[in-house]
Amino acid sequence: MQFIQDFLLTFMDTLAGHLLLVIYLFAVTDEQAVWKRMKKLPPLLLSPFCATLLAAAIYHAPQLGIFRYFILSAANLAMCTFWVRWAWRLGFWQAFAATCMAGIFQVADATLSGALSLIIPLNYHIPFAAEIVLHSGISGVIALMLLRPWFGKWFRLVLDNVSDIWKSALLLFILEATMEVVFRLSYGVQPEFLVLYYLMVTAMVALMAGIVVYLAQRFDAVWKIQAQRDAIAQQQLYEQSLETIRQEVRAFRHDYKNLLAGLSVQAGSGELEQLRATLSELDADFDQRLGEKIQASTQIGNLQIPQARSLLLSKLAAMREKGVECRLEILYPVSAVGMDIWDFVRCLGILIDNAAEAVEQMDHPWVEIILLAQEERVNLRISNSWNGEVDPSCFWEEGWSTKGRGRGLGLPGYLRILARYKNVSPCTSWANGIFVQELTIGGAA
Repeated sequence: MQFIQDFLLTFMDTLAGHLLLVIYLFAVTDEQAVWKRMKKLPPLLLSPFCATLLAAAIYHAPQLGIFRYFILSAANLAMCTFWVRWAWRLGFWQAFAATCMAGIFQVADATLSGALSLIIPLNYHIPFAAEIVLHSGISGVIALMLLRPWFGKWFRLVLDNVSDIWKSALLLFILEATMEVVFRLSYGVQPEFLVLYYLMVTAMVALMAGIVVYLAQRFDAVWKIQAQRDAIAQQQLYEQSLETIRQEVRAFRHDYKNLLAGLSVQAGSGELEQLRATLSELDADFDQRLGEKIQASTQIGNLQIPQARSLLLSKLAAMREKGVECRLEILYPVSAVGMDIWDFVRCLGILIDNAAEAVEQMDHPWVEIILLAQEERVNLRISNSWNGEVDPSCFWEEGWSTKGRGRGLGLPGYLRILARYKNVSPCTSWANGIFVQELTIGGAA
């Protein structure tokens, strides 16, 4: 009977901790769709149940001592991370960082609740219920305080910095583990030092929150600089395209009178078929000389993903410097893809680099890039001229490059990225002197 009571007490205590963690998750992630996340709360009940079973299992291992607490904390952290990843649809490191950040405030909350429980006299028969109510009230107050200075918006910047999110996640894990150690030390603090101890804990939490805000501000500054570089690169591309168009228009105007004179002669002599043929040739020549350039300068704006647009602009500029004819087609706005944006950028860069490298030694090198958005699906197609003697299947070998072994990463890295997603479908083909790489991305990762 005593075992059942202890089991239920441990379960309720752990469940309360999980629910308070969820409160802080809403605060630190600046979550707006609260009800949508709350509907996914029931599976989280498995975490305190499993944690209670684990606690019962290691209870009879006294040699573990204080490490039993840290084992349970690590297990709870891991289970909550996987729940956050599922409920918030985040990557592992993003979910881990969010859980650690919420865990820091939860542990600090528990420390503060413990301080007040020593000051406020509680009825001996309901200490647990009173402590839960007190803990919940403090959690609500702290969560509201986090929302007031928009801490969640700053923390979202940390989560959005996907390229370095694993570093931020490890830093937050170290801070969370430090807070866990400090919390356990409270059991050995003498009564006369409790006030000083809790002031120290409060200062530590404020410092940790300040570190996160500082990191977010640094990331925000870097993104603004990148956005400025992107705007400058795009403006330079427009200026180059406009200059080319201006030169073409000047050349066309120079020949305008001669063209009109020739057309007048044909019209006067009744050569209507030849006149139609000449007009058709002029129309085709105009589209080839001007239409494609106008199209390229306007369609680049349809790629509304700054990271991908910046990469594409730099790759196009590099290929044009090498004399590679670049054809770009983005007919409709592309504002999102169903995979991590930095993984998409890496895939795009790998495919363009392989295409550009394959045409380096050709007499008339060209690369065509087509990006098409249809509802939630995005299709990427990169094709290039190909008349090499090497079997294109070699491209998939690690380290293979047209410049020799060990010079390139090739496409194996591309496949490793795609292996993490179930909503992507790559396709490769080569025939009639054309090598084609296609990538279809569904709407949900």
